[in-house]
Amino acid sequence: MRMWHHVRDRGKVISLRSMLNVKPCSQVSLCSFVMCLLMLLGIQTFADGVPDDCTQLMLGIAPTWNSMRGELRLFERPRGGDWNVVAGPFSVLFGKNGLAWGTGIAGQNEPGLHKKERDGRAPAGIFAIGEVFGYDAQLPASADYPYHQVTDADIWSDDPRSPNYNRHIVIDPKNPPDNYTHEKMRSGDFAYHWLIEIRHNSDPPVPGAGSAIFFHIRRGVNRPTTGCTTMAQENLVKVITWLRAKRHPCYALLPAGEYENKWRAWNLPSPDTLRGDVSMAR
Repeated sequence: MRMWHHVRDRGKVISLRSMLNVKPCSQVSLCSFVMCLLMLLGIQTFADGVPDDCTQLMLGIAPTWNSMRGELRLFERPRGGDWNVVAGPFSVLFGKNGLAWGTGIAGQNEPGLHKKERDGRAPAGIFAIGEVFGYDAQLPASADYPYHQVTDADIWSDDPRSPNYNRHIVIDPKNPPDNYTHEKMRSGDFAYHWLIEIRHNSDPPVPGAGSAIFFHIRRGVNRPTTGCTTMAQENLVKVITWLRAKRHPCYALLPAGEYENKWRAWNLPSPDTLRGDVSMAR
């Protein structure tokens, strides 16, 4: 009896013969097709983790889902190579209520609690890094990354009713939209002197799924955020000078248990690389 392999696609069982829409071929041809299909499926699975072109990685680890404190390490790799820690660990603060799954490169399809607007949780998963924003006319010395100097006209919408939700927009400060004072990017607050965009819920934004997620300066060693990742100013400046756009940097944030479960599937650094760290910070 001739046996035919099948492939499941979104809940449907599809015969390889029907997919090919040809008469039965030789066993060699069919095997070749099956191998190609499996390779494609493997590529799709790998795409759920850190992309191939990401060769700079910020890795944040929280003890538990409800932790407001954790550690950050910086990693580099040659394309296709292994991760090596280049800086850290140093202390960071997350949301006042801990973490919840975010929407980015990976994490949005995980079961469990998901990030919502004003839930006081930092998004977990893997995310691309957007622009750097700041008060100064230019980036710190030796930095080389896309940069936007903010003025009174720069805001970030956190209103789910807005068509610009979770977007950087420039307004007329003399004729502002309603409630814009809660969205100013240049408020005079020292904590926002430098901002690095974490691209959560960005492509495209889903109203209510969380907005304005950044790395920024901490307000104190015991002052968690409403969803951002914060650190000492000197550490944030070092991160900014380390970033390079051509290396497609990413940020991965996970509780320790999830990291242990997912590091291999998501192409994250091996837990062994966390030993013997090279610290650059307090």
